[in-house]
Amino acid sequence: MRGGRILILFVVLMGLASCSTKFRTYNGPAVTQVILYKEQRALFLMHNDEVLEAYNFELGFAPAGHKIFEGDGRTPEGYYTIDRRNPNSDYHLSIGISYPDAEDIARAEELGLDPGGEIFIHGTPKLFARRDDWTAGCIAVTNREIEQIYAMVRDGTPIAIYP
Repeated sequence: MRGGRILILFVVLMGLASCSTKFRTYNGPAVTQVILYKEQRALFLMHNDEVLEAYNFELGFAPAGHKIFEGDGRTPEGYYTIDRRNPNSDYHLSIGISYPDAEDIARAEELGLDPGGEIFIHGTPKLFARRDDWTAGCIAVTNREIEQIYAMVRDGTPIAIYP
């Protein structure tokens, strides 16, 4: 009888442990800027001049250079803002970057091209085999990392993306 109770308790505890949520809370200093260095694959969440968190990431399949048109596989470079979030992303969670801006649109139009859009910092899809630079121009981190970023970064936060 005692062994049965221990087994039931173990099963209940394991069930509770598996009920974790992807939505975390954050009560620390505000993230005042996101800084991203593409070549170094380094992303920093900043509170003024203090680094709160640092992450490595993957980029698009053509990582060098500024995004010019939809489908080029590049990640934009420049100054944008975090402008939206998607709790139902195909990539676990995602936060949107305000690309394209007026300059990006004008550059693409001069070439007769669509600048594209839908650039996000996101996690990975459910069935994913880890590989380098696999996105279409987004910034990909692990699912655990995007949970933390999603909790810490608010809409309207500036993001600087450097080569």
